[in-house]
Amino acid sequence: MVEAHHHRPTLKQQNKPFKSRHATKSSLKEAAKGKVPKQSQKSNPGSKIAAQTRSNRRNNAKQAQTLKRSALVSATRLFNGVDGAPRIVAVIPLSEDISPRSAVSSLAEALDVPTDGCPDHGLWKMRAERFKTSLQFLSVPYKQVYAALDACKVADYVVFVLSSTVEVDTWGDTLLRTLQAQGLPEVVTVLAPNDSLDAKSRTGVLKSLLSFIQYFVPTQKRVFDMYTAADRLNALRALAEGKPADVRWREGRAWMLGESAEWEDGALKLTGVVRGAPLSVNRLVHLPNYGDFQISKIMSAPIPKPGKMEVEPTVLCEAGDDADSLISSNDPDDMVNEQTWPTEEEMQGSGAAPAEPELPDARQGTTPKAVRRIPKGMSEYQAAWIIDEDEDEDDGDDDKAKSGSEDEAMSDAEVEEEEEMQDLPVEEDHEMETDSRRSVAFQDLDNEEEARQLETWRNRKREEEDDLIFPDEIDTPKDIPAQTRFQRFRGMRSFRTSPWDPYENLPRDYARIFQFEDFKRTERGVRRRAEEEPGVVEPGTRVVVYVRDVPQEAAGANPMVLLALLQHEHKVSVLNFTVQRNTEYDGSVRSKDSLVLCVGPRRMRVNPVYSQHTRGGGKGANNVHKFERFLRHGVTSVATTYGPVVFGKQPCVWLRETDDAQAPHLVSTGTFLNPDTTRIIAKRVVLTGHPFKVHKKTATVRYMFFNADDVAYFKPIQLHTKHGRTGHIRESLGTHGYLKAHFDGPINQMDTVCMSLYKRVFPKWAQLWKEEPPRAPEATAMEE
Repeated sequence: MVEAHHHRPTLKQQNKPFKSRHATKSSLKEAAKGKVPKQSQKSNPGSKIAAQTRSNRRNNAKQAQTLKRSALVSATRLFNGVDGAPRIVAVIPLSEDISPRSAVSSLAEALDVPTDGCPDHGLWKMRAERFKTSLQFLSVPYKQVYAALDACKVADYVVFVLSSTVEVDTWGDTLLRTLQAQGLPEVVTVLAPNDSLDAKSRTGVLKSLLSFIQYFVPTQKRVFDMYTAADRLNALRALAEGKPADVRWREGRAWMLGESAEWEDGALKLTGVVRGAPLSVNRLVHLPNYGDFQISKIMSAPIPKPGKMEVEPTVLCEAGDDADSLISSNDPDDMVNEQTWPTEEEMQGSGAAPAEPELPDARQGTTPKAVRRIPKGMSEYQAAWIIDEDEDEDDGDDDKAKSGSEDEAMSDAEVEEEEEMQDLPVEEDHEMETDSRRSVAFQDLDNEEEARQLETWRNRKREEEDDLIFPDEIDTPKDIPAQTRFQRFRGMRSFRTSPWDPYENLPRDYARIFQFEDFKRTERGVRRRAEEEPGVVEPGTRVVVYVRDVPQEAAGANPMVLLALLQHEHKVSVLNFTVQRNTEYDGSVRSKDSLVLCVGPRRMRVNPVYSQHTRGGGKGANNVHKFERFLRHGVTSVATTYGPVVFGKQPCVWLRETDDAQAPHLVSTGTFLNPDTTRIIAKRVVLTGHPFKVHKKTATVRYMFFNADDVAYFKPIQLHTKHGRTGHIRESLGTHGYLKAHFDGPINQMDTVCMSLYKRVFPKWAQLWKEEPPRAPEATAMEE
């Protein structure tokens, strides 16, 4: 048998399975998905990741592990040991059938700690010997939204307790959204102990609750069941081990949770452990519901140890001469400050107008400049928006040159309209240009007919699209002259570029506020001085803080939260916030509505003014921003109000009070923008008129004004139409406010003539929000 021919194995060709220089870009991207490139030693000389040998890689991993452990030990050193600071755990129930005490007792049972002194609400400290630390539970009653907000401001961990039988209602959903906007520390979610569930149902309930809580806290991996001993121990381990997450707005700030509060000789003695940044005796502190106060001194408060001699408390630091003052606003001096608002006599024009100065004759050989006529009562600054009529002198020639082509392009409707106008009687007007174009016929109506046509015009149907595009349209009042009704308004040639002096016509409140020349530089200086300031108490020290001039009822608050302020954070200025509407709130939010602003350590009752947020957050050419009457969904706006200055990108929460003081509506959330006092918020009103007779570029407009004096007063202001035409007033016609206007292009009777007027608006002065204590049932029954 003849054997088959075979090639030798050494001659067999073997192609490379992958060759990078022949790979396409798409294949390279597909192969590199999910891979993180290693940092080479050439790109990062200080890194040791690029070790070649196995021993070097093993040594590098060991060193990295050691660094992580040392960083964790240094971060948690504050809580370790007998004298370590307790971990503050806020326990917040989200359903009415949950008792915070049952959740705390379940956690204590994991370490066999007796819970005899554990209260239903308030503070309770537990020593966890197994984890060599202590826990301080701050239990918040159900439906106490402001207590929950204050507890989360000072807590290291937050325990949300969910129910297996009752779903989270609207109040719980609003609370979670509010806490999410304020800034949450480390979150642990537990299921309240319930022995009525079987194993199969319990698994489904835990999965459902985990899906619910992950919507608000995406970092949650599981929900601990307090009925199971293993979950109780794991939940306690999550609270007792590791480093708590940092809340960004608390960086560089000190706070303290008062374990006890006593009132002595006008001062509040607050005992607790300093947390966060070092606490300075010269800086102000804020007590929720009571305001800002000064510290007189700080004394040590060591914990007495059994079997050892009691240590006497010592004075750690006392307030010096450079302590911050409680003065938050200036005291305006009416004799020094200029009165910028006009008086009633000036508004009504009763004062004698000064005579116009005589102009000197022009020199021989020169051309005299055109004299701009300024209407009565208008300043030179306001005259900057007057449009010179010289710019439109050449319109007649253009119309004459284009008349032939325009007549050929006229539609049948325009021809019929022109024939109707030719049949109407024409009044003699020697000032009109009859040689270049035909005059528009005008007929002065009597008062009854004018009133009837006005009522017909104002009762017309306005479509929703027009209301969205032109939201500032208003009707000119007929019984009040327009120059009186809109005497504080002005016209602007360009909203984005026309000059506007930010220091004119300021209200009295602007004499009380503070203005920063460079806010960013001031903030950097404040934080740098805070790091180098002497007379401070380091975090982890148990102290007694003496706060001056605190009301006596503050001693009964349990617990009391103390939040330190940075330098200058007591000064009142104009605060601007970027805000977004809460998608779940369907109510109307109008400018200057009363809201509760929660920003940083404070809560204030404010009446904000909303304005448009410039693209990129810039000021624009003139720092003028359009006033918004309503805060709308899906649009980022800027809320402006008076208030104490805050440093940093502080989150803000806007709440609307209801009949139930503990169930407010979450209106919007946002972030602090800047304290810009030169930001001009201009309110726009649009006066509309009806072009009931049109001839090419000229139209007779009615219903914009109702007397000839108003037409002459607003003559310098530019007009525009909804179809994009711009023009100006030529002259007044008749006695009912009719006017003749000329535009930059042909218009038709289906268009609407508009005039935009602007006025600067200001917010109202903010006040400290104080939570009213709940009334006793006996008092409520007596009132009924």
